[in-house]
Amino acid sequence: MSLKHNLIEQFDPNGVSAHHSLFGLPFDEETADLIIIPVPWEVTVSYSSGTAGGPEAILNASGQVDLFESDIHDAWKMGIYMLPIPVELADKSSSFRILARNYIHWLESGSPVEGLERFAAVPEIINNASKEMNEWVYQQAKKYRDQGKMVALLGGDHSTPLGLIKALAEEHNSFGILQIDAHADLRKAYENFEYSHASISYNALKLPQISKLVQVGIRDYCQAEAMMAKENNRITTFYDAAVKEELYEGKAWKVICDNIVDTLPSDVYVTIDIDGFDPKLCPHTGTPVAGGFEMEQVMYLIKQVVKSGRKIIGFDLVEVAPGPDGDEWDGNVGARVLYRMCNLFGASQGKLNLK
Repeated sequence: MSLKHNLIEQFDPNGVSAHHSLFGLPFDEETADLIIIPVPWEVTVSYSSGTAGGPEAILNASGQVDLFESDIHDAWKMGIYMLPIPVELADKSSSFRILARNYIHWLESGSPVEGLERFAAVPEIINNASKEMNEWVYQQAKKYRDQGKMVALLGGDHSTPLGLIKALAEEHNSFGILQIDAHADLRKAYENFEYSHASISYNALKLPQISKLVQVGIRDYCQAEAMMAKENNRITTFYDAAVKEELYEGKAWKVICDNIVDTLPSDVYVTIDIDGFDPKLCPHTGTPVAGGFEMEQVMYLIKQVVKSGRKIIGFDLVEVAPGPDGDEWDGNVGARVLYRMCNLFGASQGKLNLK
């Protein structure tokens, strides 16, 4: 009898969460099918900070998530394990964040000449630090992919998944990205930071294996991003305003989702920035924007991706930030999004059966 089988036999999914592990599950990196890489990083955030605390906030709230899924029998048995939160990476994020924040304030004040000497080297310093973070993520992803594990990532800001996407690009000749987000993230080196959280989609498109970028919920973007989305035939954008107009005029959400799914290739990476949701679900995220989706709408869309026969090859959830004074709401929502995404990922990979 295998170790995993023993763990399943001894675990009560209806009981109190007794494990200080993600969702209270009894698995480890050996017995889990899905490894989640936590990345507590937010060096380049350009508005509010806090997303580096996302992995811990979700971990702490996850014990309150009930494990039953009505459309996926015994979903928890697949085995999900989140690696320990890397303290050293979190410390580096805090340190470099101070430097980047001061530089951003200098830019916002008009880049006065008297600060030029002080700040001239900052972009290179931050870019090198971010490059090291991306390499760390890449190595972690490659390690567990080489073991045959499914891999997902939990940020941190939206710059964090690039290493995972690069690792998957080494395995797949062609795949698409489905991006749920309030922002297009198509800026080139935003604020002179090559690996800015606002540049993740721009950077991902540098990979020739990315055949399609499908963006959903975009509602806060600049003219240059709008032009790039219009002129680049690899990009299809479903703007929040246009989607809402269709809903208000009577088009069913299923029909809208079918139209979105039809633009995707057979293999899909899913990136979910929590600010793609209605901000009532993520009030402390770094850059909240009015509008967005209910959690159920987004999860229905991902379910339709799976039901269409397309294969999810990886995913991330980013920009969840804990609230002040122990407010767990953002972590609570994030934990539920994460659990559902893990199970839909598993169903897509044939590890679980989706009704």
